Amino acid sequence: MKKTIISAMVGSVVGFANGLFGSGGGTLLVPALQKYFDIETHKSHATALSVILPLSVLSVWVYIRGAEVNWSAVLWITAGGVPGGFVGALLLNKISSKWLHRIFGAFMITAAVRMIMG
Repeated sequence: MKKTIISAMVGSVVGFANGLFGSGGGTLLVPALQKYFDIETHKSHATALSVILPLSVLSVWVYIRGAEVNWSAVLWITAGGVPGGFVGALLLNKISSKWLHRIFGAFMITAAVRMIMG
């Protein structure tokens, strides 16, 4: 029962972040999966990707109805994102947990600094 409540709470926070910011749920979900569910690094990244997909689809549906979407940007970013995502997914299991933590942390720090500095 406790795991179910924690799952729902984590899901609510991740869904809220994903909906509010348009992404970012994975940056919260990966550490939560490791801390509260004791899921190892590689599986937590793969699980986060699987959870973020339906959340993103729902968010897109809401955004399309109420906000202007730059479809040209969507097209070009998707064109680069699909092969990039494929290569990243292939590399996930080839990188050690230690380096995966470091790379993920570096991305999070870089994003935080860019957000703070404007």
